[in-house]
Amino acid sequence: MYIRELAETYDDIYLARGRDYAAEAARVTEVVRERNPGAATLLDAPCGTGAHLRHFAERFAHVEGVELSSDMRGVAARRLPGVTISAGDLRGFSLGRRFDAVTCLFAISHMACQSELEAAIGCLAGHLAPGGVLVVEPWWQPDGYAAGHVAGDLVNGPRTVARVSHSTREGRRVHTEVHCLVADSETGVRHASETFSLTLFSDADYTAAFAAAGLGCERVTGAGGNSRLLVGSPG
Repeated sequence: MYIRELAETYDDIYLARGRDYAAEAARVTEVVRERNPGAATLLDAPCGTGAHLRHFAERFAHVEGVELSSDMRGVAARRLPGVTISAGDLRGFSLGRRFDAVTCLFAISHMACQSELEAAIGCLAGHLAPGGVLVVEPWWQPDGYAAGHVAGDLVNGPRTVARVSHSTREGRRVHTEVHCLVADSETGVRHASETFSLTLFSDADYTAAFAAAGLGCERVTGAGGNSRLLVGSPG
């Protein structure tokens, strides 16, 4: 759950780190259309600040988002007027409608355990229309993450953002403490801090979760070949 200051500065940080939302959305669209050429509707869950969704809206006739954090939903709603952004928990939301494509980018590691992962994948799969395609972006593998990671970012612009974080590892759980200073001309300097936990799921974990939802699990490269995507469709 992102607090207001971190939601407002989320994109500042990741854009400064080189995250290319337009290229990522284009690659996901390519993956979807290779498997479902007529795909016209897309659900992004969770959609965060709508950074990917804004680009999906240029490529699909109808898009929607789901987001648990009210502060992130607020950013997305301001960015995408006219697009439905629903409140919902990835582990068990229900919109009562289905989509040609469902995406879950940069978020699935927030699930705490295998049962939550399976609940989330099952929920996402349950929103697929016949012939629909599920695209999930995984996080680090258990054997690829080093404990004690420290990160620091400084972004200068209309507002200045300084963010530092430290992560510790406990088994497959990674606990990250974040501190953020935000300075702008209207509100001065604000400080916010938050601690959140992510899970290191293995390929076998993802395969099992997709299978439990009745989906195959294909692995493809992401934008620029620098990331991985998991693609599911009914077997």
